Amino acid sequence: MKPDLFEAPDYYSLDDLFSEEHLLVRDAARQWVKRDVSPIIEEYAQKAEFPKQIIKGLAEIGAFGPYIPEEYGGAGLDQISYGLIMQEIERGDSGVRSTASVQSSLVMYPIFTYGTPEQRKKYLPKLATGEWMGSFGLTEPDHGSNPGGMTTNFKDKGDHYLLNGAKLWISNSPFCDIAVVWAKNEEGRIHGLVVERGMEGFSTPETHNKWSLRASATGELIFDNVKVPKENLLPGKNGLGAPLGCLDSARYGISWGAIGAAMDCYDTALRYAKERVQFGKPIAAFQLQQKKLAEMITEITKAQLLAFRLGQLKNEGKATTAQISMAKRNNVEMAIKIAREARQMLGGMGITGEYSIMRHMMNLESVITYEGTHDIHLLITGADITGIPAFQ
Repeated sequence: MKPDLFEAPDYYSLDDLFSEEHLLVRDAARQWVKRDVSPIIEEYAQKAEFPKQIIKGLAEIGAFGPYIPEEYGGAGLDQISYGLIMQEIERGDSGVRSTASVQSSLVMYPIFTYGTPEQRKKYLPKLATGEWMGSFGLTEPDHGSNPGGMTTNFKDKGDHYLLNGAKLWISNSPFCDIAVVWAKNEEGRIHGLVVERGMEGFSTPETHNKWSLRASATGELIFDNVKVPKENLLPGKNGLGAPLGCLDSARYGISWGAIGAAMDCYDTALRYAKERVQFGKPIAAFQLQQKKLAEMITEITKAQLLAFRLGQLKNEGKATTAQISMAKRNNVEMAIKIAREARQMLGGMGITGEYSIMRHMMNLESVITYEGTHDIHLLITGADITGIPAFQ
């Protein structure tokens, strides 16, 4: 494995806007990725396996619930710190960032935000250390962009709930200890339930033959008459707005994470262009290659500024769903375009595992779809600026 020589671009001196704590958090994550992720990630992507040994390291750099208060095991950091951690992890691999995003925004966030004090004390400290890993069950085989049409349901059986249904495309499901599952009650109202590994009728088959997120574990959540204790219901919020609130947090993290993937592709292409000689000079000396590199750094800089301002709004409690959708959509599209251009700059070498670009490109094909598809986020912005929803 080649040494990780990554140097982060900062064309507009954004480091001057970050606090000392932000920089310490980011740099710790960056060094961890260089030491523990970069040397192994190509091998694990090639064999389509999640490197479970990195879970402890993810916890140590604060990747699990960084904004959760310290009393529940979190680091008590702000939203910009969370974004910077996601950026650095996705610089290593989108699949690894997916694992951290799910744990933080889709498992710990709803338990902290919608759960009882007892639920917080039971689950959050173990999730923060990675002793327990979680998954998030919203998407179903027949209901992706329309989660409100879900058929997974639970019935009140007196001393417990009886849960039936299935969820698909679930990150972390094959090895999760708990799952935050969204299901309809007998009145058709959506609620969150914490389902624990070992409950009879609960299974998590793995999804194989993926060309994307190969170093991330993806699977299903299947519920066949699962008896869920009543104390496992998240009481703080119900309706579709409850899981969508979790997705806002996850999409925010993705808007930062995608920048990391783009930065890695840009840095790789820039380094290669300076070293690769054709027609007697480095290809970086040719106008078309400079055009590509100049456009890459321009788009990365714009995305950095968008994410930073969104982080400020998140810290102030002012960020809207539509603003988060805009950042997620823009930044992932930016990253996937840069990955494709960078791959071309490397020619045939760009498709090999010797470089990270092709892996990033394949991963981003999933990132541009999950947590709301590219088109759905466009329509969220459209509905926000016109006042006319185009979903129905």
